Amino acid sequence: MRILTGIQASGRPHLGNVLGAIRPAIELSKNPANESFLFIADLHTLTSLKDGKQLRENTYAIAAAWLACGFDADKNFFYRQSKLAGYHTELMWYLSCFTPFPMLANGHSFKEKSEKLANVNAGLFTYPVLQAADIMLYDAHLVPVGRDQRQHLEMTRDLGGAFNNQYGENTLVIPEAKIDETVMVIPGTDGQKMSKSYGNYIDIFLDEKELLKSVKKIVTDATPLEEPKNPETDNVFKLYSLVATNDEIEEMKANYLAGGYGYGHAKQALHQVLVREFAKERELFNYYMNNTNELEQKLQEGEAKAAIIAKATMERVREKMNF
Repeated sequence: MRILTGIQASGRPHLGNVLGAIRPAIELSKNPANESFLFIADLHTLTSLKDGKQLRENTYAIAAAWLACGFDADKNFFYRQSKLAGYHTELMWYLSCFTPFPMLANGHSFKEKSEKLANVNAGLFTYPVLQAADIMLYDAHLVPVGRDQRQHLEMTRDLGGAFNNQYGENTLVIPEAKIDETVMVIPGTDGQKMSKSYGNYIDIFLDEKELLKSVKKIVTDATPLEEPKNPETDNVFKLYSLVATNDEIEEMKANYLAGGYGYGHAKQALHQVLVREFAKERELFNYYMNNTNELEQKLQEGEAKAAIIAKATMERVREKMNF
């Protein structure tokens, strides 16, 4: 089974990305029966980030994070969208000609983002069509997505169905969405879902001092040190519970309920656990970021493999279209 995952290069991966997306995707990729396609969606990123130098740095950071967390680039497919842009954008154009304007205008993501942004560009509007091309270009069977991306996958299926209805049912593979309704929501430093767009994330790849500064920004209530605290409503405890051992979690819970234990103590404990639990990943991340030539080599090897599949798909599509 072919499983495809794309991640934008809008910033460095944070704790929420690692726990909610990277680790689950890597577990799927370890199944010998699966072929995993992981691509860095740097074309999509242009809808919000125009600085080429920053985009390149973010791209390397994403690649380094996935490799540091255990993604096997030799077994699977690991590539940048932009390096195969000719195939992606060609298929996008064909699909665009089957895309009803109201479908894009009614997109939940577009409407939400356009209400918040002053610069609403055409790329933001046509994002779902490029996403559909990203997926169907590689004959992907399964696409793990969050609930907020469900509509985009439905659009992909609709566009693929319309295309196949015109040119034959075997022209494009229609993917299924893999939506885990039980997937954890990682709280950010302000209690909302951790997100780069909210600026409430924790970058686990920072050096120890900077990581501690980030942890100290977690919002807590004003309960005095000596009084008992409610672990169920505290952001620090929620994050600690995602990475600490069961014994450590129970110990912190008891400390909260007993009183005499401040949020400062809890934040120090969270910092220590993050450093310990991600020690290997942090070391490998820094290694790759200091040896970007190795990242380039792995990406280019992956792009060469991915190009074979993309080329075959486009040859099939062009033949069906009589081009």
